Amino acid sequence: MTQRDEVASKMEEGRSSLDNGNDLCSSTEVVTFIQKIIAEVLGTYFLIFAGCGSVAVNKIYGGTITFPGICVVWGLAVMVMVYATGHISGAHFNPAVTITMAIFRHFPMKEVIPYIIAQVAGSTLASGTLVLVFDVEMEDYFGTIPVGPSLRSFILEIIITFFLMFVVSGVATDSRATGELAGIAVGMTVLLNVFVAGPVSGASMNPARSLGPAIVMHQYKGIWVYMTAPIIGAIAGGFSYNMIRYTDKPLSELTKSGSFLNSMSRKNAQ
Repeated sequence: MTQRDEVASKMEEGRSSLDNGNDLCSSTEVVTFIQKIIAEVLGTYFLIFAGCGSVAVNKIYGGTITFPGICVVWGLAVMVMVYATGHISGAHFNPAVTITMAIFRHFPMKEVIPYIIAQVAGSTLASGTLVLVFDVEMEDYFGTIPVGPSLRSFILEIIITFFLMFVVSGVATDSRATGELAGIAVGMTVLLNVFVAGPVSGASMNPARSLGPAIVMHQYKGIWVYMTAPIIGAIAGGFSYNMIRYTDKPLSELTKSGSFLNSMSRKNAQ
């Protein structure tokens, strides 16, 4: 082979590898994944912009929205964005939901980190927008800070996130549920939780919801509550729903170990 032939061969190999790279970048899977990430960023952005925006406006303009109004805004924002992006990304908007879905095999583990990054990015961008538009001062902080002992807020966040994830598991992962009502069910659950826990913990239920405003306004008081409690509550809620989910499989198969049951059966027989 002459030197010219060798150069031509290497050029063709390089072109072939480049073409393969282009095929990979234009593949349906990659495009779909990018669409999911964009949907999570935008969905979280508008959720935080509306929900935290209602808190900021209520503080800045003398309580014009009122606490019940804030609760309604959060519920409506969740409901609207679930219907807008649920068919694209699943409408998580919440690292606690994403982690729980992955643990119980309703979501690919490899997409967990990108989803969480997208959610935190959306929350941070929305918080930054609110600070720029409304010139928010620290006394008008729209993030979440525990009122009273942090432990009280910690427990409350676990309970309300448990409630939220239990409902999400029912309407989003059970084939027997009425999928068309998922947005209403999840939105109303958020509304109820904000009514109950809003004055105490801020009713975060979402690490990204608390982290975004904290990053923008440099307010990290009690942030550990909102980074841990929602994840614990969500996992417990998802686990509880899986325990009552209908199945025709025997208990030994569900537990993936029949040794304990078999030993008990033998003891009873004796």
